[in-house]
Amino acid sequence: MKNIALLIILSVLCLLSVQFYSFTSSTDTKAVDPQERFPDYGFLPNDYSGTLFKLSQDYPTTLPAGPLPAFFKTDFKKDWRTYMLQVRDYCFEGNTGIDFRVENNVVRKWYHMPWQHWDFDGHGREGIHGLTKEAPIQPLQLAPTQTTDSAGAWAVGFYNEIGGYTIGKVWKDHDNPDASVTTGPKGGFKEGAVLFKLLFASIPKEKAAAEVPSLANGLWWKAFVSPVYKSPVRAVTEVALIQMDILVRDSKAPTGWIAGTFQYNGKLNKANKWENLVPVGLMWGNDPDITDNKFTNAKPKVTRINPELKETVINPDTAELPATHLGWNGRLNGPVDNPKSSCLSCHATAQYPAKSPLNPLFFPKDTIIVESSKRWMLWFQNTKCATVFSGLNSPDTMVGVKSTDFSLQLADALQNFDTWKMKQNGLFASQHTDSLKNQRPSALMLRSGKPGFKGKAVYTIRRNQ
Repeated sequence: MKNIALLIILSVLCLLSVQFYSFTSSTDTKAVDPQERFPDYGFLPNDYSGTLFKLSQDYPTTLPAGPLPAFFKTDFKKDWRTYMLQVRDYCFEGNTGIDFRVENNVVRKWYHMPWQHWDFDGHGREGIHGLTKEAPIQPLQLAPTQTTDSAGAWAVGFYNEIGGYTIGKVWKDHDNPDASVTTGPKGGFKEGAVLFKLLFASIPKEKAAAEVPSLANGLWWKAFVSPVYKSPVRAVTEVALIQMDILVRDSKAPTGWIAGTFQYNGKLNKANKWENLVPVGLMWGNDPDITDNKFTNAKPKVTRINPELKETVINPDTAELPATHLGWNGRLNGPVDNPKSSCLSCHATAQYPAKSPLNPLFFPKDTIIVESSKRWMLWFQNTKCATVFSGLNSPDTMVGVKSTDFSLQLADALQNFDTWKMKQNGLFASQHTDSLKNQRPSALMLRSGKPGFKGKAVYTIRRNQ
């Protein structure tokens, strides 16, 4: 009997032990929390009650199937104008009627780049239309009658589903983005990715048409921006649509990308004001063999078209296209862009961390690069997509640098995130700020981890410095 009683006691103890082990195991194993959604914006006045910008961030987890956009059937070299208008229509469809709040588009899906809500120097995304601070606008840059010297460019960009798929892969782990996704030989945006950006000028509305005649019959957005570009102080202000940029990933181009720019011309007075965005031109290469500098035109009275360029085409219709400065030596660039750069020369430098500036003029003052020299022309080669641009850097200084495949927004977002990790000072939409002088500390989005890049300072990713 004693043996039987002992066996019963041992069996009970064993059962209790198993139950205890099961209980502690199940409670000690924590469920994986879903990732925080990316913040929508970082700047908004406390008393604003209108529609808010919403970051479109449900990125596809598989590469979208189906045919490429229909405009791929158009030969962009032989019929550049038709091609540009087809791309414009593709970007407009389902968006113009909803004020480009693309999360509501019922025709096709578009996505935004995350981590543009925050910026250490006040360029971060505002909460009405999602605009970020881009570049100053110099007097006479837009027209011979433009005297305002306080204006700046503000912009918001969009990616189609194919582009959104790559963004989602880079940011699959929100706390540890992976820039190798956009670096060759296997990485990069996929064929058919389309990016477009709307750019607005913060020129005073009462002066706009008089100083810049093409802004007559303007299309204006309200946004929380700095009326004086160099000031951190923001206000709800009306800004004028002035430019639209497109980038199309197409392997038929020498670089793998086709770039186009549209300029607003309200003098055309189209019933649909968005259609006042007229083609400036298209480029699919940088014409690296053309090294002279006869056509650069920073303060335009006319549009100076360089007939020697073979990989850029400019709209010759002076009744449609307002006088504009273009890029270096007549290569394509828009009215609020740097007249000594070009669309592709600028975007080819997109990388993380940014060890090469966007333009040879953006080096510190003790580094002087002569225009048209071999060093200058490094920025005007046909750098292939997903390739790390080295510029003047030696190979050993470029170790660890990744390409962001012509996406300056991605490069900027990664650098913002890295700087935020160092400063632990990010902003959520619910903790927006109305100026840099009134920033509130935020809850940390990052649970753990160290800055992804240490060492020498990197270049600020700005299109016009």
